[in-house]
Amino acid sequence: MAVEQSGRRLAILTEGYTEPVTGKTASSVLRYRPEEVVALIDSTQAGRTTQELLGVGGNTPVVATLAECKGANGLMIGIAPSGGRIPPAWKAIILDALNQGMDVVSGLHEFISNDPAFVAAAAKGGGKIIDVRKNDEHEVAHRLNIREECLRIHTVGQDCCVGKMLAAIELTNAVKARGVDAKFVASGQTGIMIEGDGVPIDCVVADFVNGAIEKQILAHQHHEMLFIEGQGSLVHPKYSAVTLGLLHGCAPHGMVMCYEAARPAMHGMEYIELTPLAKLVEVYEVMANLMGPSKVIGVAMNSRLLNNEQAEAEREKVRKELGVPVCDVIRHGSDELVEAVFALRAERAKAR
Repeated sequence: MAVEQSGRRLAILTEGYTEPVTGKTASSVLRYRPEEVVALIDSTQAGRTTQELLGVGGNTPVVATLAECKGANGLMIGIAPSGGRIPPAWKAIILDALNQGMDVVSGLHEFISNDPAFVAAAAKGGGKIIDVRKNDEHEVAHRLNIREECLRIHTVGQDCCVGKMLAAIELTNAVKARGVDAKFVASGQTGIMIEGDGVPIDCVVADFVNGAIEKQILAHQHHEMLFIEGQGSLVHPKYSAVTLGLLHGCAPHGMVMCYEAARPAMHGMEYIELTPLAKLVEVYEVMANLMGPSKVIGVAMNSRLLNNEQAEAEREKVRKELGVPVCDVIRHGSDELVEAVFALRAERAKAR
């Protein structure tokens, strides 16, 4: 899946959902592509800025209507709700955008291009409908012609919505800043919207999940390093299947465990306790090693719910418990994890 990014000027629709978890698509695009965003549309928060509401985007305004998004040539659906349905009240806004000739970019499971009214409006207005999750992946994994000199690092998680994509992007950018030829491999709709390519792995037919991510590895293994975005969690009752297929398909040399400190229970299933990190490290390593040698080399801690003092205490506790580097890549920077990546690369080079 490729998403054209050249010259795009976006209005991002988050109506009624402008908060960091459900609105993570908007937050992430504002963090990594702020120059492309004209405004956020949320009539319940109009007059505020995205920085106030999401902690990113600076003075990017929040407005009440599409008409206020002057200069926008595209409408992006900025939420990633459980189930991936289009909120009914949003359909008139989407139709308005298409009638005006704007492109509409959506990462939802409910495809805009499946609605005849939307398709007709796009044909009349001249804009494009881009359903990021729509795909025709149909290749199984073969485990052939994989270049082992290309280091593969995979972000894995204790739960969904903990920052696996963000950690992978931050690590990619950090090693690039040190002169390494690296590539972020997106496996979800938001990552694809940011990077411009990738595969919507949670919308691939089950038999082809491993093959779909392997295809991405083969396409990009001319780089020195690949940082593969994780999805879900091996212990999440809803999403464990896609997590395992992704893990086995990319066959990582190293993994970065991601979790949200102070999260009380499983996201969307608050009656289920979170699996302890030490147990998860064991589980991920066992499952990854079925495909080849792999280990957890560090932890990316999402500490948004903690103050600075609490975050430092949590960081030290997890360091002692797991014996690997721990950091919040936004609060602390990613240097500790970058050093762990370089150490793994040196270890592998020595073993060859």
